[in-house]
Amino acid sequence: MKVVQTSDSQLLPLEEQLVGVNAKTGLYPGARSWSGGRFRILGKGPLESYCYHVMSRTCGGDVLFDEVEKEALRRVIWRMAEFSGIKVVTYCLMSNHFHLLAEVPHRETWLERFDGPQGEAKLFDHLRTLYSRAYLGLLRDELADFRARGMAVLAEQRLAALKKRFCDLSLFVKEVKERFSRWFNKRRGRRGTLWMDRFKSVLVEGKGEPLRTMAAYIDLNPVRAGLVKDPKDYRWCGYAEALGGSRRAQRGLCKAQGKPVDGWKSAGAAAAYRCLLHDEGREVKDAQNENVVERGVTAESARAVLAEKGKLSPAELVRLRVRYFSDGVALGSREFVEGIFEAQRELFGPKRKQGSRRMAESAAPFYTLRQLRLKPLG
Repeated sequence: MKVVQTSDSQLLPLEEQLVGVNAKTGLYPGARSWSGGRFRILGKGPLESYCYHVMSRTCGGDVLFDEVEKEALRRVIWRMAEFSGIKVVTYCLMSNHFHLLAEVPHRETWLERFDGPQGEAKLFDHLRTLYSRAYLGLLRDELADFRARGMAVLAEQRLAALKKRFCDLSLFVKEVKERFSRWFNKRRGRRGTLWMDRFKSVLVEGKGEPLRTMAAYIDLNPVRAGLVKDPKDYRWCGYAEALGGSRRAQRGLCKAQGKPVDGWKSAGAAAAYRCLLHDEGREVKDAQNENVVERGVTAESARAVLAEKGKLSPAELVRLRVRYFSDGVALGSREFVEGIFEAQRELFGPKRKQGSRRMAESAAPFYTLRQLRLKPLG
């Protein structure tokens, strides 16, 4: 079970340190609409989604995130993306800043899912991604009270205020930063602003070479910074998460390459993207070809990857998959994993019928318990 050194020298399991990040909450003051500030280019097409490269840095670049804090920020981004209707194409979380390539859908089209007689019920199902059962119960009571007193207009205004938070890039990033800041400041025992100014954004054409190039630029950040030699080895980027088995990360990178949404393996998106990273991410040397002037993938590594056509060996895929398992996961034969599942049955939901999940990347019959988050096994 993974543990992380804390500031008070105590060792705590990762999930215990992320309790505040995982918790669902009620509405908080920072969730109001955003106005004013720096001029920002936004897509305005009638029925289109738009992609943006978002970047934000800590104040002065002086506040540095550790591994737990990067994991917390990753979870906040994914949860707020699901709630807001934003699609994460890829991302990279560095020690003092983050990059995010996000697709913002056409708002009116996206909101059509809440139309019709069942629209309000569908809206409440969606709100469960962020809010607690208690908060949603209070909201239902509030709406019922408005309607019982003949104030249906107020009920509709209340629902409209919630819907305004969907498909809004500025509000999405603002909430990500505020939610993370509250957790971070509590963890560190600090006060004050965490982020430098507002975030920067670049409107990116949502298909073809521009989107592929921007995705590769983001996933290559840790290589350019000299943190790793291969982007697959940096845990907090979209490419590495995709290799770890995350379907949502894989779908984002399929989008970046114009591949079918579930074409990570079947349409060759994984291999094609690996080739792209090693082709565009090569280090740059001086005129004498002696000194590196811009860090990146070595020529030898690039040649080896391109020679293999971007394919990773089964053993390497298993290693990457294991590295991204949640704390407390069980790995072994089907019988072993099922035994662990039965012994810890109370930790799983009632709909879970079996514990073992076959690892598709492995030629050997390996099985895993997958995503046991709340109470990691020792």
